[in-house]
Amino acid sequence: MSDAPSLIERYYAAFNAGDREGMLACLTDDVAHDVNQGGRETGRAAFRAFLARMRRCYREQLRDVVVMTSADGARAAAEYVVHGEYLADDEGLPPARGQRYVLPGGAFFELRDGRIARVSNYYNLADWIAQVAG
Repeated sequence: MSDAPSLIERYYAAFNAGDREGMLACLTDDVAHDVNQGGRETGRAAFRAFLARMRRCYREQLRDVVVMTSADGARAAAEYVVHGEYLADDEGLPPARGQRYVLPGGAFFELRDGRIARVSNYYNLADWIAQVAG
C-alpha cells in the first residue's frame, strides 16, 4: 500500500497550519510547481518564494480536502474548497481590501521517493476575481 495519501494529507495539514517548512519538507529538491494559469517554477527555493508571496497576500484554509491516488502511488490528485482573505495587493490582480472568498480548487501531483516532485494547482481565477472585485 502506498503512503501517497498520507504525504498529500501531511502537505495540506502543513498548509492549513501555516507551516511553510513542513510543506517544503514534503517536496523534492527539484519540485516542479505549475502555478494556476501561470508558468512553471522549479526547485524548492522558487517554491519557498511563492509561499512567502502567498503569506503576504493571502490568508487561506483548505476545507473538505479529498485525496485520490493512483494504484502505484506515483500520482495523486486533491480536491478542496479554499476559504480565504485577500490581505495585500498581488501583482496583476485587483486591489486587496481584506475581501473574503470561497473557491473550489484542486491539484495534481507526481510523487517520487516519498516526496512531491510536481504540484499543479487549479482554480477558477475569473470566479476569484469576481468575488474580490465585487
